[in-house]
Amino acid sequence: MAQQVHTDVSGLVWKVLVKPGDQVKSGDVLFILEVMKTEVPYEADMDGEITAVHITEDTGMVQEDTLAIEIS
Repeated sequence: MAQQVHTDVSGLVWKVLVKPGDQVKSGDVLFILEVMKTEVPYEADMDGEITAVHITEDTGMVQEDTLAIEIS
C-alpha cells in the first residue's frame, strides 16, 4: 500500500532528507518545514521506498495539504 505525505500546515521547506529510491522505515524523518520559526519534522508512517519527492529546499513556501513525498 502506498503512502502520500502531505503537509499539515503552511511553511517554508527547510530540509528534504530523502530522494527517490531511498529506503525508509516508519518513524524516519523525511523532511522538515519551518513554521513560525519552529522546525516541524514529517516522518514516514510505514516502511518502504521513496517513489517521488515533490518538494525541494528551493521550493520555498508550501501551503497546507501540499503533496510532498510518496512512499510505496
